[in-house]
Amino acid sequence: MRNSVGTGYLLFGAVKSARDCEPISGAKIEIWLAGPQGVYGDQWRATLLSSEKGAFHFTSHVPPDYGTGRAHIHLKVTADGYSDLITQHYPVKGAGEAIFDLVLEPQNPTTIR
Repeated sequence: MRNSVGTGYLLFGAVKSARDCEPISGAKIEIWLAGPQGVYGDQWRATLLSSEKGAFHFTSHVPPDYGTGRAHIHLKVTADGYSDLITQHYPVKGAGEAIFDLVLEPQNPTTIR
């Protein structure tokens, strides 16, 4: 587990339940982005767990633009009793950090995980 793949950009926030906005402790957050030259690789991947208060923080370089696409960071969040969330964060040009809360839907009791 690691929460850093570089320096220059900080992404932080909390993992919360959509049911009541309570923090979700121990949620697994997988993060990946392209390297400075625009190529994906294992060195640009990280996995971390949310804290007791649902908090997380991740540091990296500012991801590059993709020709016609905007720079972005991929996130996959999993937690027992909740549906998985796969999403993307789009950094604001020139910003060195951002708050990005992740809200998970409780699983349907009939759903098998």
